[in-house]
Amino acid sequence: MWREYLRSVALSLLIALVLGAQVSPANHLDGVVRGGIAAGIYPGAVVVVGRSDSVLLARGYGHLTWSSSSPIPSPDSSLYDLASLTKVLATAPAVMRLVEAGRLRLTDPVQQHLSEFAGPGKEAVTVAHLLSHTSGLRAFLPLNELAQDAETARHLVFEEPLRWPPGRRVEYSDLNALLLGWIVERLSGQPLDEFVSAEIFRPLGMSQTHFRPPRSAWPRTAPVGVWRGSPVAGTVHDQNAARFGGVAGHAGLFSTGQDLARYAQFLLNQGRGSDCRVVLQPVTVALFARRWSGNRTLGFELEDTTSADNSGVRLTAAAFGHTGFTGTSLWIDPERDLFVIMLTNRVYAPRASRSITRIKVLRGLVADAAAGLVDGGPSAAARVARC
Repeated sequence: MWREYLRSVALSLLIALVLGAQVSPANHLDGVVRGGIAAGIYPGAVVVVGRSDSVLLARGYGHLTWSSSSPIPSPDSSLYDLASLTKVLATAPAVMRLVEAGRLRLTDPVQQHLSEFAGPGKEAVTVAHLLSHTSGLRAFLPLNELAQDAETARHLVFEEPLRWPPGRRVEYSDLNALLLGWIVERLSGQPLDEFVSAEIFRPLGMSQTHFRPPRSAWPRTAPVGVWRGSPVAGTVHDQNAARFGGVAGHAGLFSTGQDLARYAQFLLNQGRGSDCRVVLQPVTVALFARRWSGNRTLGFELEDTTSADNSGVRLTAAAFGHTGFTGTSLWIDPERDLFVIMLTNRVYAPRASRSITRIKVLRGLVADAAAGLVDGGPSAAARVARC
């Protein structure tokens, strides 16, 4: 089914070219997203595409579950488990805020703020190493299996030995983000969710972005699993985040397409909100968005022009973003003045095998179609600044 779907997409474009027909990027994008539903990769999706001052496309597709009687996803109100997008929507901007305030430096040893992070070589691990995934820590620990409570799980992370010398190798690791979240809490004196809500989400008007969504929001939350035959919605999919009560530096955040669009525009506007309020300084945003090591910035992943996976081939080399295991993604291209958001719950009873591999291809196709929406328009440099 999957190969047939990809062939049908390619064939439709080829026929259009031969006949001289015009296939609009929006229609092409619609076909790609709906094709993912037909291929059984996810039951529904939300896609939002826009620029620093406008939203060009905001649509919901399919349903929150495989049942046609379940709600149609809404860009404005449907909540999705963002998984690892938490790293760039909560943890990274929280660190930006502390760096900007002079309370944290990128060169600070992690041990300066978390003395419990002890062991051979760990004295050389810095905040920048955590942000760029060059700390030397392994990618993952099954904390939900190894620890019976949050405190024990926390100590396991502190005690985890380095696998490589700091700065030697890029190894994407949830442990880095967990440590960053605890640094934020130690320096701010607040839980991560409270700090980032006060410092980032509320100033940006992101009223529907939070950890542990209230029960009243569960009916409009895309479920991420099934328990005894019923959809499970509102509970974080990541079991390590669940071990920490649903609030962690690497996962746990829920949000809507509309709120993510506000965040993307905040980054495109170099730290300003929709009301032109300066939430973070332009120099801070620029620092965290530039290449730091390999294909990593300080928190984000850079667009990979060698592969169509995740970000396609039409975004510029300046593009940065992130993806989430549940089927979410956010890409921002400052040179095109473009953002593209895709939210799915592909972990909910997927009907296709290897859904994580297949959604990478779809993300790339969506990103390429989104680039087509702004092709021919004024470049980011030519556009008049909104603020």
